[in-house]
Formats: sequence, structure tokens, C-alpha cells
Amino acid sequence: MNNIKATLLSREVLPFYVSLTALALVSLLLDALLHLFDLVWIGRYLGIPGTLLIIFSFGYSLRKRQLMKTGTTVRWLRLHERMAWTGSLLILVHAGIHFNAILGWLAVWAMLINVGSGLTGKYLLERSRKRLDAERQMLRDEGLTAAQLEERLHLDSLTFDIVKQWRSVHFPITLAFVVLALAHIISVFIFWGWK
Repeated sequence: MNNIKATLLSREVLPFYVSLTALALVSLLLDALLHLFDLVWIGRYLGIPGTLLIIFSFGYSLRKRQLMKTGTTVRWLRLHERMAWTGSLLILVHAGIHFNAILGWLAVWAMLINVGSGLTGKYLLERSRKRLDAERQMLRDEGLTAAQLEERLHLDSLTFDIVKQWRSVHFPITLAFVVLALAHIISVFIFWGWK
């Protein structure tokens, strides 16, 4: 039992928290370095590549829905994860520690909730799938028939189907982030000092 707990902790809980902590620490470090070397102005423009990376990360959604044929879905998922994390990092550095833009900070918070939701879904879905597969294999090894297997795993299968619906929560969070980010970008263009 301790081995299972250690595996759960090391394979699923720690990577989740390490990823979120790394995002926060690296963004704070980069922002501090920009301030230290009097390069704060660079942070003002990091929102552009950060936003582009997040937009390009949606290639995964296009590939998953067969709207794009290039690459494998798994490869696009890995790209989605890396690009969204890196884009979020750049946007956090862009936001810095400046609290003068309410709309921008609402977009940042929506982005952070979206990142947390994505990571939660990633680890929760993967853990549920592995547990269901392991349980199914264990019952097969015990010699259960297909009908007995179906009966024993019925509740777990229903639970897994519910966990797969995590995307129905992640999508509205993503939509809120997109709307707030667009509102922030539009307001920047409206109020920018175009001299």
C-alpha cells in the first residue's frame, strides 16, 4: 500500500504542484531580472508572444476534432501543454507586479484558473484511466468472464465517463479567459499612446 501511495504522490500529485510552482517561480524570477537590469519595458511586449503561443496551442483542439490532419493527436497534446505553459509564463511576466490594469489582471486570473484546470484534468484523467485499466487487468487475471467484468467495473466505468466530462468544465474556463484576454487586448489598442 505504501508503494501505491508513493507512486500516486510521485507520478501524479507532485508533477501537478511542481508545474504550477515552477510557473510561478520562473515568472517571478524573470520579472525580478527585468527589474534588476532596468529592462522592465521588455515585459510590456512579452504579452504578444505569450498570447501567440497560447493561440497556437489550440492546434491540439483542431487536431483532436479532425479539423487538421498533420501530426498525431498525442504530439499535439504535448505541444499544447508546452506552448500553453510557456505562453502563460510570458503573460505572467508581462503582467509583472503592476496592478494598474483591472481588466488585464482579470484575464491573468482567468488564465491561471485555466492552467490549473488543464493540469487537473490532465492528471485526473490519466490517473482514472490507469486505475480503470489496472482494475480491469486484475479482474481478468482472476478469471472473470466479460459479463462479470462489466458488472464489477460498471460503477468505475461510469465514474471514468464523468471524469472525461472534465472538458465541459475546462472549456467555459477557457472561453472566459479568451473573452477577458480579447477585452484586454482591445482596450490596449484603444488606450495605447500611439505617438
